Amino acid sequence: MKKFLPFLLLAFVSLFIFSCDDNDDDVVYEDHDTYSVAYDITPTFSKVNTNLYEYNDAFNTPLVESDVVLIYLQTGVTNNNSPIWKLLPYTFYVGNANNDEVDYTFDFSKYDIGIYVNSTSTLNLDTNSTYYTNKRFRVVIVPASTGKNANVDYNDYNAVIKYYNIDESKIKTKL
Repeated sequence: MKKFLPFLLLAFVSLFIFSCDDNDDDVVYEDHDTYSVAYDITPTFSKVNTNLYEYNDAFNTPLVESDVVLIYLQTGVTNNNSPIWKLLPYTFYVGNANNDEVDYTFDFSKYDIGIYVNSTSTLNLDTNSTYYTNKRFRVVIVPASTGKNANVDYNDYNAVIKYYNIDESKIKTKL
């Protein structure tokens, strides 16, 4: 019994030594299946009514639940022919006597996006097709996991591209 007691005591003490270990082996999770992508579209809008046109497009593969979609409208070019991008929603003020405006908005799900061109009631889009034809949009998909902590101005397209390391030379137009 005397030889058995030290082994029992050693086993009992060992139990407490390992249970007091506070090394939790903290593992930093890094999301490897979500990465930023961008592509261009020149949509053909469908008429909903005289003041609303829409475009819907499905993604090739569903988004990860934590992805966020940003859509930019090209509103012009700079002196060196670089595109000028405005984040949607974007309001264009026509500058006419009625103070008309055209609103560009969008929504998205994990399966698709929708882009909408909506005008004030006194501006008939049927007779003003320049507000929805030959428009170029840039769809940017970014991981939402960095969104809360991201120190980036999403209104500034160039800041977004830089922050998410998107190579503009690889941006393609989706047909």
